[in-house]
Amino acid sequence: MAVIGNFIKTLARQKDTWLYVGLFCWISIGFTIDQHDPWDEYFQSLAALIGFFSPVLAITWLREHSGQGRFEKRNRRAWLACYLGYLPLLLLLSGIQMSPPHFLWTVLFIGGICVSMLECILVIENQYFGRLRLKKWVRKLSLEKAVLISITGLALLLGAMAVSSLDNPLYHSKSQLLIGFEIHLLKIAARFPIFISYSLQLLLMYLAGYFFFYVNSRWLVARILKDGGILQYVLCSGALIGITYPVLGQLLVSLPFSKVLGGVFSANPFVAENAFGAMLILMVSLPVLLAIQWARQNSLITALQHEKSVAELDLLKQQLNPHFFFNTLNNLYALSLTRSEKTPESILQLSDLMRYVIYKGKEAFVPIGDEVSYLENYLHLQSIRLKPGHDIRFQTDIEDNNFLIAPLLLIVLIENAFKHGIEPADGQAFLHISLTVQLEKLVFTCSNSFDQLSGNQAGIGLTNLKKRINLIYPGRHRLSVQTNGTVYEASLELTNGV
Repeated sequence: MAVIGNFIKTLARQKDTWLYVGLFCWISIGFTIDQHDPWDEYFQSLAALIGFFSPVLAITWLREHSGQGRFEKRNRRAWLACYLGYLPLLLLLSGIQMSPPHFLWTVLFIGGICVSMLECILVIENQYFGRLRLKKWVRKLSLEKAVLISITGLALLLGAMAVSSLDNPLYHSKSQLLIGFEIHLLKIAARFPIFISYSLQLLLMYLAGYFFFYVNSRWLVARILKDGGILQYVLCSGALIGITYPVLGQLLVSLPFSKVLGGVFSANPFVAENAFGAMLILMVSLPVLLAIQWARQNSLITALQHEKSVAELDLLKQQLNPHFFFNTLNNLYALSLTRSEKTPESILQLSDLMRYVIYKGKEAFVPIGDEVSYLENYLHLQSIRLKPGHDIRFQTDIEDNNFLIAPLLLIVLIENAFKHGIEPADGQAFLHISLTVQLEKLVFTCSNSFDQLSGNQAGIGLTNLKKRINLIYPGRHRLSVQTNGTVYEASLELTNGV
């Protein structure tokens, strides 16, 4: 099941790839019109498109799988080779071979044009549209305003088409005007007052339906359905329709444009068709409004959970710093008792450690190189005050020093090893630390000797660590602690990304 789930997530991330597949399907559908064997034509054209444009699908799939942009690193060379090399060559070849017309070359030529247009749209959308302030304005646009803008535009469009259809025998007779699908700017300019009149009356017709949608959104769903339940919603909807539909029906009948259209509305405003139209608007808008309300509640819950996690994480960091100060001050105290010449050097290193904790510890993530430097300074400070003979090793294998990690996670396991394994040891002890960073995965292992009589190694630091990684890396970490005789081993695996 996990493999299937990961496969589905991978497919869901390939948005642009699916856009190209959908484009190929639509092109293939276009070649099935008026064909005796449509499925045969469909599969032939689809196979040709997928076969010849497989480089487009391949580089798009690999680019989206890598998570990098189309013009980043190796993706730039692949994009240039495909869209400025292979695709123009295929268009040129198919254009030459289309005379006389041939099914295969026609499919490839049209496919090449469509692929080029789609890629241009995606590049423009990705590079430019995302930076426009219009995007923020669209996000703030409510559903009611969006519907109102849409019906206003539709009223203007139909008004222009109605004026353009005047005096056209195909649409205009003495008894009725049919709105034809045509627009003549000269007619609209010559009869501009008529255009404004028709558009305003069409807008009033649509506003009659918009009234039921608005009341359904603001009152029936938001209050009645939410507080009173489905029965109250049905009863209030019926009452609303019964009170208002005859009045709105009479308004529509009274419009002069209704007579121009040949009396599309019944002269009797009480006919059941008007009530059915109002009922249909409520029924169609109900699932949309419920989905939007659910999305808002879900967003609110997610925001509250995020705020709770941030607050809890801040509290854990506040607990961590005093714990760290307590340990490091103990180290400095031990050096001062022995009047060691290394005390000034230790104070300087301790100052660097404190600076890292205070400033870097506040950041959400830091480069792994900074964290490694911090760990090395800590180990050096500890080695100064320890008895000679301890075997302390720190091995690293890091492919990318810019790998990001939450600060002050790894130090907890090292502190735990010193506190419960190295410091209480009567004789020689060992601490072997290994850090590996490959691609998006980090593996940190801390193995040390310990005395079984000293008990387990649980403490505030380890408990704190478990809570922090659960908050910062949910579902993307694995912490294991095990003992084998007198050896204690803690291992932490972290994965960046999703």
